[in-house]
Amino acid sequence: MIETSMAKQAVEKIKEQRERYVRAQNSLLFKHFEVYPHAIRRGTSLLSLSSISLSSSLDSSLTDSSSSALDTRILLSLETIRKIRALIPEVGGVSKVGIEKGSISPRVVDKNDGELGRCNWITKNSDKLYVSFHDEQWGVPVYEDNQLFELLTMSGMLIDYNWTEILKRKELLREVFGGFEPNFAANMGEKEISDIASNKELGLAECRARCIIDNARGIVKVVKEYGSFSSFLWGYFDYKPIINKYRYPKNVPLRSPKAEIISKELIRHGFRLVGPVITQSFIQAAGMTIDHLVDCFRYSESVRLAECPWKHA
Repeated sequence: MIETSMAKQAVEKIKEQRERYVRAQNSLLFKHFEVYPHAIRRGTSLLSLSSISLSSSLDSSLTDSSSSALDTRILLSLETIRKIRALIPEVGGVSKVGIEKGSISPRVVDKNDGELGRCNWITKNSDKLYVSFHDEQWGVPVYEDNQLFELLTMSGMLIDYNWTEILKRKELLREVFGGFEPNFAANMGEKEISDIASNKELGLAECRARCIIDNARGIVKVVKEYGSFSSFLWGYFDYKPIINKYRYPKNVPLRSPKAEIISKELIRHGFRLVGPVITQSFIQAAGMTIDHLVDCFRYSESVRLAECPWKHA
């Protein structure tokens, strides 16, 4: 009888220690979260605890029939904590959530490696030029015709190169096409085209050079009709960028209905290398559509600029 009583006391003591451990772990875990008013829409937070499914991913050993109900709950709790921690950066790299105009806007600022939280397509191996382009230009509303012509040209070059390779040629492109002054490029003749095609450093085929010059001539025509290339393009957006809330790269479209409409209009005005995919890349780069991921540090600033675009211009 005494042995049975001692055994029960030992079991209770072990269970009590387990419960204290779980409470301590849960307390530590939720120090990583900022709690916001219930008025915030459900499902907009960076991580929803209720969305984590245990039944489909737990190891079978955790639900063995030989375990007691309490032991199973303890193991399930510990497994939940382990899985959540795998998704959350350690202290010093915690993704903080802020409230802007009644909705959650993630503000990822610092990670353990000291780098800013950026869109997922920017990696540790990304070229510095590409990172700078993402951080300083991509998604910032552009209104100057010369700058729009430059971005349209670089977007068109995506058919042959990636952004890093194009950005490395940017200064040379500016030099060759007169700072992307449309009237200058529109007046380039056969000699200039031949010189461009023979420039190995630039790596621009003759047919591509002709497309760029044709686009310059298209801009000149558009300016006569609409006053500026900027007004022509921004008119399709009611002079205000589209603010998207993409969380994952797979959500960011390669083409959109807006890009398809603009592409058709550009082609109608004599532009070349302006299919829907290239046009989508162009309007993303020119800040006509805000496609930074919501947990990118540039997202909140891009939204701020988008909400007062003409003031920014």
